[in-house]
Amino acid sequence: MDPGTTAAPTAGPTTTAAGGVGNPGVFDDRVVFGQSAAFSGPARELGINMNLGIMAAFEEANRNGGVHGRVLELETLDDAYEPEAAISNTRALIEDEQVFALIGAVGTPTSRSATPVAAEADIPYVAPFTGAGFLRNDDWQNIVNLRASYAQETEEMVERLTADLGITRIAVMFQDDSFGRAGYNGALAALESREMELVATGIYPRNTTAVKSALLDLRNGNPEAVIMIGAYQPVAALISWARHIGFDPIFMTVSFVGSNALATELGPAGEGVYVTQVIPFPHDLSIPVVASYTAALAAYDPEAEPGFVSLEGYIAGRMALIGLEACGVDLTRDCFLENILGAGEIDIDGFTVDFGTEDDRAVDNQGSDAVFLTAIDANGSYRSADSLEEVNP
Repeated sequence: MDPGTTAAPTAGPTTTAAGGVGNPGVFDDRVVFGQSAAFSGPARELGINMNLGIMAAFEEANRNGGVHGRVLELETLDDAYEPEAAISNTRALIEDEQVFALIGAVGTPTSRSATPVAAEADIPYVAPFTGAGFLRNDDWQNIVNLRASYAQETEEMVERLTADLGITRIAVMFQDDSFGRAGYNGALAALESREMELVATGIYPRNTTAVKSALLDLRNGNPEAVIMIGAYQPVAALISWARHIGFDPIFMTVSFVGSNALATELGPAGEGVYVTQVIPFPHDLSIPVVASYTAALAAYDPEAEPGFVSLEGYIAGRMALIGLEACGVDLTRDCFLENILGAGEIDIDGFTVDFGTEDDRAVDNQGSDAVFLTAIDANGSYRSADSLEEVNP
């Protein structure tokens, strides 16, 4: 099955009864997770592929008998990357479906809306597909972040542009919401730490490809490089239009963009576009977790194409499974969180997450700080770029 054409899931496997009192989602024979994510609209590839990776991990465990005799199930609801839908979906998953934990949410604006609902219900909110800073606030007791932050991604971009190529004229294009502003603020902080200022800013509305005004604003600043904080469709639209009018700075975008979808959307116009990643290459079978992911993905959906987003979903699923396994038969939400956030270093087939511990408490709620720079080549594939000098001699 091709993830690009898969019908969006609207509900996962059904359950016949809620979990026990005080222990929702936990049954003698199964554990039920919930996911509200974008399965329609301009960000749909992100939700579809996060779901794909999580399900590949869950089904891999289920083929081996599950965890302590319980199989894993995932209830899914489509929020179309809209905050209001994320609120209602989160409430439905918690109150109506009585899920054990939430996993694989997609986006900053949706997570900003859903997290207060999850916190009030004291339900784990695991591996949201966003690097927003607010999710990494020390006050949260129920959030488990897998990936590096947008501040870390934009810092890597600015470091590479300035140190490798001596670029000083940098602009930012961002989505006009909390996601876009998170990335914008990260880029701004990276520049300010180097006593630099943005030469231009372009803004576009969420869930649209209305980027022409942003493109003109960027071009007026005559930047050497543009950092882009957006979903794959508007990012691709802006780059394509820029190429069309002869505006050709270095384009760089954060991992949320959805790398496979971006390369497909851009076609030949994608050559030379940079994307920061927060997980390894999904085709590098020398990395044990990638080899495990590839096998699990093929078993779950033989037609699926490996990609960065579904690999992140798979690693998120594996991290959740480690928390379940450590609790034994007497599974509770508190035990689950303690055995992830309080576990120190966790090795997921060679991909390490480390929340740090101090007096048996987590130091932070972000597991990985890894950021990798990649570039799209002439064939629409991604290659690693340890230095921008390698591809811009």
